[in-house]
Amino acid sequence: MKYSQLGRSGLKVSKLCLGTMNFGPHTKEADAHKIMDQAHDAGLNFFDTANAYGGTERRGWTEEIIGRWISQGGGRRERTVLATKVYGTMTDWPNDGKLSALNIRRALDASLKRLQTDHIDLYQFHHVDRDTPWDEIWQAVDVAITQGKILYAGSSNFAGWHLAAAQEAAARRPVTGLVSEQSIYNLMQRSVEREVIPAAQHYGLGLLPWSPLHGGLLGGVLQKQNDGVRRSEGRAADALAKSHDAIAAFEAFAAELGHAPGDVALAWLLHQPAVTAPIIGPRTAAQLEAGLRALDVSLDEAALSRLDEIFPGPKTAPEDYAW
Repeated sequence: MKYSQLGRSGLKVSKLCLGTMNFGPHTKEADAHKIMDQAHDAGLNFFDTANAYGGTERRGWTEEIIGRWISQGGGRRERTVLATKVYGTMTDWPNDGKLSALNIRRALDASLKRLQTDHIDLYQFHHVDRDTPWDEIWQAVDVAITQGKILYAGSSNFAGWHLAAAQEAAARRPVTGLVSEQSIYNLMQRSVEREVIPAAQHYGLGLLPWSPLHGGLLGGVLQKQNDGVRRSEGRAADALAKSHDAIAAFEAFAAELGHAPGDVALAWLLHQPAVTAPIIGPRTAAQLEAGLRALDVSLDEAALSRLDEIFPGPKTAPEDYAW
């Protein structure tokens, strides 16, 4: 396993991050525990979750599953860089969501209890809160850090200017601020290249792409359909129809390279200089093994150029629209 610094922090994380959103609703607890053990066996030390994961009827379920895995001991907690998130509404009562100082305090304590640990390594804001000033948010984070309950703060689904606002407010205090940003980023969805990635690089944030296979569309979806393995429905079917020719070209090029499409899609992210660790969310042990294969895929400049031709991305702002 290869490791890199998380943004400008001194924290070292594996080049792949284990996403746990499927644990509970789609992956049974025993299987989830096996996947986490398997990840450790492969040297993967970075696990990501959120307080709201588990489904609308059972928010917090995923953290509970991870907590029971941690409670087994054997160095499970010590070997894990544990990341969770706050923002999602947990109940229908006021103040049980977003980023007020009150909710940060309550949500953090609840996550610690579910995860059966005394601290969170990376505490992430799951979405920008337009109703809470950054001074209040950073004050709450300062308190949590002083109490030893969190070590680093990160963001998720922020626009570029949100990152700038957060970091400038942090600098005024002054505190470290954000060390990472989670965004949707893959060959088919490259919007973050316009402003989010430049902002993250400017402020020294590590980028953690989620949905690296774009909901499976970059995982060999056409070949699987030809083999009768799966059929896309709903939004996935609409996205497939819209991008059918590009996906077909991508799968053909992956075959030329001698790799599975999903391996190439993940490897492309690993070749992007702003990316610290793509987040893979396996439902099964076999899917985790498939994700790990991407670490051994090397793409030369010709291959990267061909992928840019198939799935062109935007220029950075303002050149993308002004020049």
